Amino acid sequence: MIHLEFEWNLLLLVAAGFMAGVINTIAGGGSLITLPLLIFLGLPPSIANGTNRIAIFAQNIFTTAGFKSRGVSTFPFNVYLGLSALVGAIIGAAIAVDIRGDIFNKILAFIMVLVVIFIVFKPKKSLTEYTERLTGKYLWIGIVVFFFIGIYGGFIQAGVGFFMILALSGIHRMSLVRTNATKVMVALIFTVGAIVTFAYHGKINWGYGLVLAIGNASGGWFASRWSVSKGDGLVKIFLVIMVIAMAIKLWFF
Repeated sequence: MIHLEFEWNLLLLVAAGFMAGVINTIAGGGSLITLPLLIFLGLPPSIANGTNRIAIFAQNIFTTAGFKSRGVSTFPFNVYLGLSALVGAIIGAAIAVDIRGDIFNKILAFIMVLVVIFIVFKPKKSLTEYTERLTGKYLWIGIVVFFFIGIYGGFIQAGVGFFMILALSGIHRMSLVRTNATKVMVALIFTVGAIVTFAYHGKINWGYGLVLAIGNASGGWFASRWSVSKGDGLVKIFLVIMVIAMAIKLWFF
């Protein structure tokens, strides 16, 4: 009986990881599936928070490879932002403590709604105005912004993708597909800092983390290649659905 329960737990982790990998790649908020599951399986919240990073790291390795296999890459711009976020993530993970959940969740839900309003209803512009802004002052603005995004990402992973989408589409005028390709590389880099910090404090269950990673990596690889072929229209629809769902969950549950 115990053996069957253990196998069922592993299947749950892989299935939830796959869903989270797809969601994280196309939009964000997949950790709202995996974190509660890890806690449900008996991990303390702080260890669930650290364990989830193993899956995120594996997911972003495969997702980055998936985007690259489709010819979508923003190197070296993504590395600059990633290194800035890495410094922030180390700080965020180091100070990861219990937050006042209700107040924080309502603020975050409000921000999620702002993100979707910005992406869906921003004014139409000419093609010349959509030229990406990846150098000069915009690069430095991005580096500063992603340092703070890294702090949040190091503190709690859930929802960080939405903040990266807002910054990349708003500041740097990237298409949603190229935004997602950049986002996953940045997350890959800063997650290293979070993993090291959580591991140092003994806050990772490596067994659960590696099993969850199988699902996340599979979902990320699938979604990265699929979303490129479908284009920005699909990404926008999926993003709207996930932002609204995440906002409702944070506000009411």
